Amino acid sequence: MTEAIRAAVLIMSDKGARGEREDLSGPAITVKLQGLAEIVALEIIPDKKELIMDKLIDYADRLKVDIIFTSGGTGLAPRDVTPEATLAVCDRLVPGITDAMRLKSLEVTDRAMLSRAIAGTRGKTLIINLPGSPKAVKECLDVFIPVIGHAVETLRGEAYECSR
Repeated sequence: MTEAIRAAVLIMSDKGARGEREDLSGPAITVKLQGLAEIVALEIIPDKKELIMDKLIDYADRLKVDIIFTSGGTGLAPRDVTPEATLAVCDRLVPGITDAMRLKSLEVTDRAMLSRAIAGTRGKTLIINLPGSPKAVKECLDVFIPVIGHAVETLRGEAYECSR
């Protein structure tokens, strides 16, 4: 890999955005990415589809980060709109990432099957929806981290031999 991985973290939480709840997922993501990626943006915003879309577009198109990790808003509640916002800004889906995360999470809790998280690309940026729970964030990142370097190299056009 020629350059360090640049990442952004976007937390969806109405209460967190209002300062009524401490966010623990953002710090959990930051800790898991230590030594793997430089976090260039970390924000907490309300669960509003248009706002989420604007932030994802800004991180991908203006900041040109390699990966955006979102946390929260992936469940069945009426205000959970993170997957819809992500889908609206992505060029291509990468279902294997969230399939693998859900499969592993099902070993821990049957509630994992209720996750609507998606992963996709916008240009050369990978966007991955993570759960809102700090514990689930760690578990899901444990699934993805082994392939983070190859994913970024491939998106950057630096990986030419993908077979093992």
